[in-house]
Amino acid sequence: MARNGYHHGDLRAALVRAAGEAVEAGGPEAVSLRDLAKTLGVSTAAPYRHFADRRTLLAEVAARGFADLLADYARAAQAPDPTAALRQTARAYLGLAFERPGLFRLMFDSDLLGPGAPPALLEAARAAWEALFAAQAAIDPKADLATVKRRTITGWSTLHGFIALVQGRRLRAFMTEPLTEAELLEAVIEKSLAGD
Repeated sequence: MARNGYHHGDLRAALVRAAGEAVEAGGPEAVSLRDLAKTLGVSTAAPYRHFADRRTLLAEVAARGFADLLADYARAAQAPDPTAALRQTARAYLGLAFERPGLFRLMFDSDLLGPGAPPALLEAARAAWEALFAAQAAIDPKADLATVKRRTITGWSTLHGFIALVQGRRLRAFMTEPLTEAELLEAVIEKSLAGD
């Protein structure tokens, strides 16, 4: 692969991959187009042929993260019954948070989905939300829209709050003992499924 000047094979894909690695290593704030160009052996102007700025590149990384999450949700939907599927969906969300914390922060704790968000990112985030909503709706097909939305948001909030406590290192042994980590995780998942 040529690495001189602007030539780098598929530079766009290489930038997204390298930005994703930088996000995991140091968080979204660690991503610099100049540093990525240096790492990939291209000129500092080369990344701008593919991404207008750092935010645009991070939006692409986040959109791919939502696509991965959606694929995990689709696998969860194959569970034998709706409750098992929703449980697996919750596990997929927790898995993203704990296995790829940098990407999780980029997707859920940054302002990328705010005003001016790229349509591709909004579409990817919406697809993931709709899969989560569908998993919740399948539990009680007779529930009205407001009820399903309330259950989806409160269940998601339970998971997200637990993630924030763990990642913020707010949980201490005196709070959790005698529960094991696995027992605590199961309790949170069960609570997220509880609905009303």
